[in-house]
Amino acid sequence: MKAFVGYLQFEKRYSKHTIIAYNTDLEEFSAFVTKVFDAPPLAEITYQIVRSWLAGLMDHEITPRTINRKISTLKSFFKYQIKMGMIRENPMFKVVAPKVSKRLPSFINEQDISNLNETLSHATEDWKSLNAKMLIELFYGTGMRLSELLQLKMNQVDFSRKQVKVLGKGNKERIIPLNQTLLEAILNYAELKKKHFEGPPEELLITEKGKKMYPKYAYLLVRKYLSTIPTLDKKSPHVLRHSFATHLMNNGAEIKAVKDLLGHASLAATQIYTHNSIEKLKDVYKNAHPKA
Repeated sequence: MKAFVGYLQFEKRYSKHTIIAYNTDLEEFSAFVTKVFDAPPLAEITYQIVRSWLAGLMDHEITPRTINRKISTLKSFFKYQIKMGMIRENPMFKVVAPKVSKRLPSFINEQDISNLNETLSHATEDWKSLNAKMLIELFYGTGMRLSELLQLKMNQVDFSRKQVKVLGKGNKERIIPLNQTLLEAILNYAELKKKHFEGPPEELLITEKGKKMYPKYAYLLVRKYLSTIPTLDKKSPHVLRHSFATHLMNNGAEIKAVKDLLGHASLAATQIYTHNSIEKLKDVYKNAHPKA
């Protein structure tokens, strides 16, 4: 297990959160086979053993989505063991993943985004308000993930070319264009940071204490302002990333371009936004067609 986790960290370059999730899944599975099957050798773990573990998870009402993640963890683990010559057969070949109902990502409609920006523009100019404004503008203006945004440094912003270089999952770089309003907001924020704090961190975003911004701070601040939108079910920063992608698709952007902007590894992850576009087309049809 330690060798596998090291492989994920140093060769695959997975994020810290992904590695923690994989490690947790493996520890749970290890505890199960130790307790129920008296810790058999790796080569003696069969698909029946894996299935019995998954059946127990289902009995405890673990969601299909979570179970599928655990199956993915074990598939990667046993594939690695075959590669290392530790086992000859992969017990996961006969393990079937449960079906997961497709959920459309939550997003904010364009009018609500406009209202939110209006609210933020009238906010008092204390650091929390400035941070909320900067976070929401960056999330919606770039579609970045929370982890990417918190690691963002000023030297990644190219003001002359109006773009930002983002370091995404697996240390993959991508370029995202920036509009003039967002560029000016970034520059203003950076100047205020230098003016109010001595030796601020390299990262663009900071707390009101002048320290590097951390995930919970950003999450709660964005959630506070998204809670003012009554039609929104989810209030997390990721909703702004979904809104960025959905509004691009709704306004005619090509799916491959949206994929590249989001930093998705394949089109499959981006295709969910086409469903939102189709739902919008249905609404337009129902509202506009005389026989709808």
